[in-house]
Amino acid sequence: MPETPSKNSMQRPPIVVVMGHVDHGKTSLLDYIRKANVVAREAGGITQSIGAYEIEHPSTSSGQAPSTSSGQAPSTSSGQAPSTSSGQARKITFIDTPGHEAFTAMRSRGATVADIAILVVAADEGVKPQTLEAINTLKEVGTPYIVAITKIDRPNANIEKVKSELLSNGVLLEGMGGDVSWQGVSAVTGEGVNELIDLILLLGDVLDLRYDPGATAEGVIIEATKDSRRGVVASLILRDGILREGEYITTETTYGKIKLLENFKGERVQELSPSAPARVVGFEELPLVGERFQAGDINLAEIKLAAAGSAIKAAGLSEAEESKEAVKLITKADTAGSLEALNHVIKGVEGVRVISSAVGDITDGDVDQAISTGSLIVGFRVKASGSTLNRAQIKNIKIISSEIIYKIVEEIEAHLKELRGAMVAGELEILKIFETEGKRVVLGGRVVTGSIKVGIEVKVERRGSQISSARIINLQENRKDVTEVAEGKECGMLVESEGKLLPGDRLKIFSE
Repeated sequence: MPETPSKNSMQRPPIVVVMGHVDHGKTSLLDYIRKANVVAREAGGITQSIGAYEIEHPSTSSGQAPSTSSGQAPSTSSGQAPSTSSGQARKITFIDTPGHEAFTAMRSRGATVADIAILVVAADEGVKPQTLEAINTLKEVGTPYIVAITKIDRPNANIEKVKSELLSNGVLLEGMGGDVSWQGVSAVTGEGVNELIDLILLLGDVLDLRYDPGATAEGVIIEATKDSRRGVVASLILRDGILREGEYITTETTYGKIKLLENFKGERVQELSPSAPARVVGFEELPLVGERFQAGDINLAEIKLAAAGSAIKAAGLSEAEESKEAVKLITKADTAGSLEALNHVIKGVEGVRVISSAVGDITDGDVDQAISTGSLIVGFRVKASGSTLNRAQIKNIKIISSEIIYKIVEEIEAHLKELRGAMVAGELEILKIFETEGKRVVLGGRVVTGSIKVGIEVKVERRGSQISSARIINLQENRKDVTEVAEGKECGMLVESEGKLLPGDRLKIFSE
């Protein structure tokens, strides 16, 4: 629906989100658009963090290349839109949402931020699971969208098959009984790309997108991270008002003062107008991805109180959801959005519980927390210094880290299988440590499950996490040497341990 213009409203550029199945050409399409229309800095490959980019496109006088009854704009043999005499450049902001299924919440939030969506479907593969997910998301939030059928340069491209599959899933395209515009494109040859952009500008004109220069600056946080030199850095999309350096800025959970305002290219600016992407330095704490922000003349005392209340509420919820039986995890990621995605995926792993999450590299402090809580450390797209890794190894703290989120899940599941996959044939609780000499330890304990036998290898667990291994050298019951001690009995033993043993530790025998 078109926005209701205020008395002082001005037209703003459309904010566009690109959605679709992984490897269907979203990033390639955006790369082509950026290179042709003022390029932003961005590495290739699968995008795993929301980014926003502003382009300038020479539009036709009507904002669209002439359409045909098929729903496509005609192209020249070179794949470029027909030239016009107007040549007036118009801005569009693109939000690049991650294509990996782990980032469902981020993609959904991106669709909420945007005015228009581009649903990308590959001509050689057709509708896939994440395509359907994107369609459902767009329908739920009511975002107007255009379909881009990508990879039309491929020998096995089948546009008609894609259109038929979309129709079967409730996407009513122009020329097939509906009003959803579509365009075939190639990020290799550029065919259809200009026509796609013209369709975006036309839809933006129909929506009549507006902002009020005198209104309080507001918009949405799309990413946040901590920089070792600059502190908290937040990426955001401005929806209304004028955003200025030096203003106070607030979200539901945090606040700050804009010490540095940058445009999407990383250039310092004094102010920005909608629908500009911006980077802000100055928040006191990391804002949450998807939070709305306001900036300008605001009551700082009220902001601090509201932020404190939100933090208390969040802490109370996490405590209520704790499970003592779960293996505890400390999660770290490079950005707030990546951390959210990591925690979202980990929630689907049975038998684990995240006790602490933070943005940034793995530190000695994380290792100390893991030692005190008996936790694993899980890192997504972060690093750990050599000294931190050495400290973790010495203290028998396991670190699982990867650039690929599902490799992390696989490693967690493998660890759980190692801990719990085999049947526990015997388990002893250490009651007292009598003497330690090198690796040899004399201790007293009680068999709580099964039986304990002499000469076997045992796993040492502390607070639910495996920390080392040991071998039973000698067993005594009632001060007499024995080969086996049954459940419920107390005994003394001599063990050779790879790590330090403490009262309360469990020695477990697993049967394969």
